[in-house]
Amino acid sequence: MSALRELYQEVILDHNKSPRNFRRMEDASQTTEGNNPLCGDHYTVYLKVEGDVIRDISFEGAGCAISKASASLMSGVVKGKTRADAVALFEQFHKLVTGEFTSVAQLNGLGKLAAFAGVSDYPARVKCAILAWHTLRAALESRKEPVTTE
Repeated sequence: MSALRELYQEVILDHNKSPRNFRRMEDASQTTEGNNPLCGDHYTVYLKVEGDVIRDISFEGAGCAISKASASLMSGVVKGKTRADAVALFEQFHKLVTGEFTSVAQLNGLGKLAAFAGVSDYPARVKCAILAWHTLRAALESRKEPVTTE
C-alpha cells in the first residue's frame, strides 16, 4: 500500500509541475471560472464542445498542487468524451474524494484519477480536488457566473 501511495503522490506532483492542457483557449464555446476562497485556488475552464462531444478542454489559473493536478488530470480524461460521460466521471470523482468508494475495483476504473483517493482523509483538501470538476460541470451547463466551493 505504501508503494501505491508513493505512485499516487508522484502522479499528483507531476501534474502540478507540468500541468496538461494549461493554456487559454481563445475559441472556446464555453468558459467558466471557479474559485476556492478558503485555499485561494482560482481557475478558468475552457471548453470546445461540438454537438455533444468535448473536442477540446483547457484551463488556466493558480492554486495548490492538489487543485492544479486535479484540473490537469480532469482535462485529459474528459477530452473526447460526451457531456454525459463527463458528468458521470464528475460523479465518480466526487465519490472518490469524499470517501464513498469502498472497493479496489471502483478505484481501478478511474485510472490515474485514483491518485486522489487519499484526499478523503483530509476534508479541507476535498474542495481543492473538486474545484475544477465543479467548474467543468458549470461550463457544460453554459453557466456564466463563477463557481465557488463555499
